[in-house]
Amino acid sequence: MTENRIHVQGLNIDYPGARVVENLSFTLGVERLALVGESGSGKSMTARSLMGLVRKPGKVSATHLNVLNHDLLTMHDRDWQRLRGNDISMVLQDPRYALNPVKNVAQQIDEALRLHQKLSTAQRRERIREVINAVGLQENVLLRYPAELSGGMGQRVMIAIALVNNPKVLIADEPTSALDARLRNQILELLVEQCEQRQMAMLLISHDLPLVAQHCQRVLVMYQGQKVDEMEARELATATHPYTRTLWTCRPNAATYGTMLPTLDRSQNLQGEHHGDR
Repeated sequence: MTENRIHVQGLNIDYPGARVVENLSFTLGVERLALVGESGSGKSMTARSLMGLVRKPGKVSATHLNVLNHDLLTMHDRDWQRLRGNDISMVLQDPRYALNPVKNVAQQIDEALRLHQKLSTAQRRERIREVINAVGLQENVLLRYPAELSGGMGQRVMIAIALVNNPKVLIADEPTSALDARLRNQILELLVEQCEQRQMAMLLISHDLPLVAQHCQRVLVMYQGQKVDEMEARELATATHPYTRTLWTCRPNAATYGTMLPTLDRSQNLQGEHHGDR
């Protein structure tokens, strides 16, 4: 982890009458970092700020907001076009809404290539075959349309589109939330494998702490727009911060069937940043 591919310091995201992310700071090296927290904690808005996708009237401000040595606060549309989808890519949570229903798989991957690479038709076809094989799909899927794909296949296609330009940073925003438990593990294992093979950094947005503990190296915990905890992902099971501990223990499973899950005492001051023991 010798280089910071993302450097965020003092990030604020404001909408009229509401601050949805407040004073957030973190770095991402060549590693797998997870942002976790309940819905509405600011995870996805943080990811959107790194992709230039915070819609007006939202306003992004920061002391530093830097991706791959690009100052995101001063970038113009043309700069974003070169960066987004090329050096930094994003995988969304549901292929039913993220994929174009009137284009087949090959056309959608080819579109991502043509936007960013000057390759011949033959070179693009070879790159498409390579990336489809890399995500574990057969080449006959290239002629299918999104409606003909299972959830797991659709998610692999979205990953292929994100990877086809060999990005240095991948943002995965809840990439397994629409899948069953078996497929969730398969998709995360695929992402980890691709990160390692490509020396690619990954920022994973998730609320699934067991998956994070298994597949990521570090984790930041967000609550009401602020970072409240930070630790090695393998330490999640022994977290001491009350919010992190509640997120971990409130998972339903066979052993807790028929019993009340733990709840969080929100009268406590949970927003002071806390670092677990190293």
